[in-house]
Amino acid sequence: MRKHILMILIVAIISMLLIACSSDSSSSGGNDDAGKKKNGEKTTIQFWHALGGKNGELIDEMLKRFNDSQDEIEVVGSFQGGYDEAVTKLQQSISADTSPDIAMIERAYVEMFADSEVLEDLTPYFESSDLNVDDFTEGLMGHSYFNDQLLSLPFNRSTPILHVNKSMLDENGLEVPTTWEELKEVANALVIKEGDEYKRYGFSMPYDTWYPIAMITQSGGTFFNEDNTSVGFFDNGVGEEVFSFLKDVQSTGAMYYPPAQDSGNIVNQMFMSENIGIMYQSTGTIGTLMENVEFDYVTTFLPKNDEYAAPTGGGNIAMLAGSENKEAAWKFIEWMLKEPEGLLQFVIDSGYLPFTNTMVESQEMKELWAKEPNRQVAYEQLEHAVDTNKDVEWPVIMHEFFSAIEAIMYNDEEIKPTLKNFKEETERILNK
Repeated sequence: MRKHILMILIVAIISMLLIACSSDSSSSGGNDDAGKKKNGEKTTIQFWHALGGKNGELIDEMLKRFNDSQDEIEVVGSFQGGYDEAVTKLQQSISADTSPDIAMIERAYVEMFADSEVLEDLTPYFESSDLNVDDFTEGLMGHSYFNDQLLSLPFNRSTPILHVNKSMLDENGLEVPTTWEELKEVANALVIKEGDEYKRYGFSMPYDTWYPIAMITQSGGTFFNEDNTSVGFFDNGVGEEVFSFLKDVQSTGAMYYPPAQDSGNIVNQMFMSENIGIMYQSTGTIGTLMENVEFDYVTTFLPKNDEYAAPTGGGNIAMLAGSENKEAAWKFIEWMLKEPEGLLQFVIDSGYLPFTNTMVESQEMKELWAKEPNRQVAYEQLEHAVDTNKDVEWPVIMHEFFSAIEAIMYNDEEIKPTLKNFKEETERILNK
């Protein structure tokens, strides 16, 4: 094991307080002997995930379909909280030797677990199956391979896209923007200001690392440099270009940058209430928007600077190396990938991206896209998917990047010195 076993042990001790707060094993993720024993004649598989609300209900429905389809395996799903909380609980369970058989892991955290060698290599399972790894969409496999091992697979995946109130643009004689400069012009044209108060802004985006990273790659930069010893957007001036653009459009009301707390819901509500005409947001909001807006709503690629580019998001699934039920766990994973009642149905119902050619070419997906073309745009943009924030230290560096974003966007601190400080802190973390 390498240095991140120590990280897992440290986080495990801290997380014991969180785990102890709940006496309900279904909500706390407690994995008792039931996960390691036979339940009658069935093998019980523990599956931990990070989807609550409607999407959590869809997970439960999918598990029921699998459990009803055969009488050898019982998959028990357990919601472990949001992505960060689920990661903490998984770390604790690994150190306590009570980990589940299968876990959903936010894709940027996979490498941290891979580095600790606690994930099962799925390559041999594919070799003995009629499934083909080449069937997976290349743009969504960036967090699947580590050290030539296939350690995770796409599950609930998304990407940021541009959401547009086409009616608002048409009323003002404006075209859907395809470049940063066009976005700046269109957004400024949409601004309505009365005195010192903005009645309408041009566009917005949630408080997140996703969108600046997208803009960095659109400008020919990368988040980390080639050998992951520093950032790849400071010395070349790309970071300064990105944040200068954002501060420029923020200063005129062309862009509203929301508070950090609940920023996604704030931006969504502004879009639905027509307080903005354009927003950067996840593909995962398409369903909600289509149900609630009364204007002509369309989606398109994120505007380019030098090139089109977009990061990906969402979670992957992985089999834990410590599972005592690997054969049964693989049968469940194989069913989800092969059967229409598995992940294809979940993707259709939830709005997440299809991630295999088989899904994309299915009659069900073709019918859905014909009915809801906004969802097809998200998949087509995967041709330009670029994930450049891959490193075992990303979870730590991510919080440092948030601090830099806050300093620039909220506190109006100078861009270049702020990014220089971030670069130096990133190098310290990467090279310690």
